[in-house]
Amino acid sequence: MHMQGLQLWVPDPAVLIPFYRDVLGMRYRCEAGRHLLQYGEPGVWVELLEGQGRYSYARSDAYWKIGITVPDVDAARDWLTQRGIACSEPKQFRDIGYMCHLQDPAGFQIELLQHTFEGQPKTARGDATLALGGGAQIGQITLRVTDINAALAAYQADQNMRLLSIQPVSDFGFDLYFLAHTEETPPHADLEAVENRPWLWQRPYTTLELQHFLDPVALTSPEAPASGAHRVVFG
Repeated sequence: MHMQGLQLWVPDPAVLIPFYRDVLGMRYRCEAGRHLLQYGEPGVWVELLEGQGRYSYARSDAYWKIGITVPDVDAARDWLTQRGIACSEPKQFRDIGYMCHLQDPAGFQIELLQHTFEGQPKTARGDATLALGGGAQIGQITLRVTDINAALAAYQADQNMRLLSIQPVSDFGFDLYFLAHTEETPPHADLEAVENRPWLWQRPYTTLELQHFLDPVALTSPEAPASGAHRVVFG
C-alpha cells in the first residue's frame, strides 16, 4: 500500500496540462484517457479530470494544497515570475520552512518549500535553465482534519503510514502532522524537534500533511463531477 496520487476535477484539463508540464516541470502522459502529471517514476502523480463549474478555494475545503519541495525557492520564484506567474515573496515561516505560494490556472493552491531554512546552506543552487530551478518534486499533499486522533488512526492503521513530524502552530489555530509510507525514522526521536524539519523537506518521497484545525470547523469536499479535489488515491 502506498500513496499513488491526487485527483483534481477541473473545468478543462487541456488548460492546466501546459502549466503543470511547462511551468512546474512535471512529466505528462495520457494513459487510457487519463491525464497524469508527475516529476518521476515511481512518484506521486496529479490526475486532471474534467469537472463542472469553477473551483473556488475556501479555508473550509478538506483539501488544501500541493507542496512542491525544491533546493532553491528564490530560483523557483524567479522561474515563475519570468513567465508571468504571480507568486508570493519567499519568506521563512516560523521554524517550519522557507516558502512561497501561488495558484494554478484553476485556482488550486501550490506551496513551494525549500529543502533548508532561510540562511542555511542550500542543497543545490538553482539552475535558471530548469523548471523551478531544478530538483522539484511533490513533497506534500495537504488535507485538513478536525479529529486528529481519528485521522492518525486511519492513516497509520489502515494505510500503514508512519508519523514523521508534528509541527505545532497553535497561535494560527492549527497544528501540522506529516505521515509517509517509509521505513525511515527522523534524525531526532522527538517528532516536534525543529531539527527534523529540513530533513523532512529533503525526503525523496511524498508525505501526507494533515492540517489539524484546533477549533471545530465544518470541512467540505466536492462531489463529482463538481470541480475540486476529490481524493488522494492509495493502492
